[in-house]
Amino acid sequence: MKKAKIGLVPKLIIAIILGILIGLYTPLWFCRIIVTASSLFGTFLKFVIPLLILAFVTMGIADLSQGAGKLLLITVAIAYASTLIGGTCSFIVSSNLFPSFMNAEALEKIAATAGNSVDSYFSLAIPPVLDTLSAVVLAFILGLCLSAMKGKTIGMTLYNAMKDFSGIVDAVLNTVIVPLLPLFICGTFVDMTYSGKTFTILSILWKVFLTVIVMHLIFIVLQFLVAGSVSGKNPFKLIKNQIPGYTTALGTQSSAATIPVNLQCAEADGVCEEIRNFVVPLCANIHMCGSMITITACATAVCLMNQLPISLSTVIPFIMTLGVAMVASPGAPGGSIMTALPFLYMIFGQEAGDPNGPICAIMVALYITQDSFGTACNVSGDNAIGVIVDKIYNKWIKA
Repeated sequence: MKKAKIGLVPKLIIAIILGILIGLYTPLWFCRIIVTASSLFGTFLKFVIPLLILAFVTMGIADLSQGAGKLLLITVAIAYASTLIGGTCSFIVSSNLFPSFMNAEALEKIAATAGNSVDSYFSLAIPPVLDTLSAVVLAFILGLCLSAMKGKTIGMTLYNAMKDFSGIVDAVLNTVIVPLLPLFICGTFVDMTYSGKTFTILSILWKVFLTVIVMHLIFIVLQFLVAGSVSGKNPFKLIKNQIPGYTTALGTQSSAATIPVNLQCAEADGVCEEIRNFVVPLCANIHMCGSMITITACATAVCLMNQLPISLSTVIPFIMTLGVAMVASPGAPGGSIMTALPFLYMIFGQEAGDPNGPICAIMVALYITQDSFGTACNVSGDNAIGVIVDKIYNKWIKA
């Protein structure tokens, strides 16, 4: 008899539940063991992510038989537009709903959780060979050049080498990264639960939290409705296929860390290999609609709690700037808000927008609590874009 095999989604759900239970009911020393193991895996993951981007994006572009440059521009334009639309809609909704949710007492209680964390027993420094932005740029250069020149002005040596390198990275993902993702997720939830971040903020601003999650879910549905209408595919089946990627992002809080699972979701969507290997790793670094929704909503909430002026005229330049700045942020949980800190003065003003000040500390605390859902929205939208780009490529460029 064959042994029953637990799927990835049940494993991730089990990891989340275990993380919460361990954080609630076990002593600190045991929590630190789990967090240490999760941290070590996270360090290895940060090392692998730029290599993954370099391998998959390069080969994804290089394997495009026609229109690689055009397809790259189309993908970047769709991702940036989605990010801008998400942030703008978030402000419109938040500015109309949040005033009824705010109270002065919330500020002080949330601030108390800002610095809480479970420390690991030890850590290892494994500096990545490249940072994520450098990996993306190098992948663009190699991919576009190989697509245009392989077998023509240059031979196939570099192309074959990159193909072998991509195979090595793929083997690492399937044998190490994906099997150990539940451990990483478990450690994340142990930290959040033991330190009290999640439940403290939920107990105070649960209406804000739920509103942001609903905005994420509505935006995901709208993205897949658009993708379905463009591709002629059933949008609800596409949404169902996205559940493993959504769940993984919910636990890892990292778009880049979810790439291996998201590639499997794209395959289930029927996206061809060259397009999914190109779009999914690329959009994991440039498509930040969920993070933008969360950051804009949190900024609006903080302004309302502190009676700071905020308007669409100040939010739009902030969203447009952050849409570009966040390109380098997806490698780690909370990366988007850390990237946003130097630009918060555009909304809060110079004094209140001090990255080391109390207002920004509240902003970080609010964001981190909801980061998982923003990341899940990001990666879900990546595959919606993949379905659209796949249709454009196969019908209008490759044909």
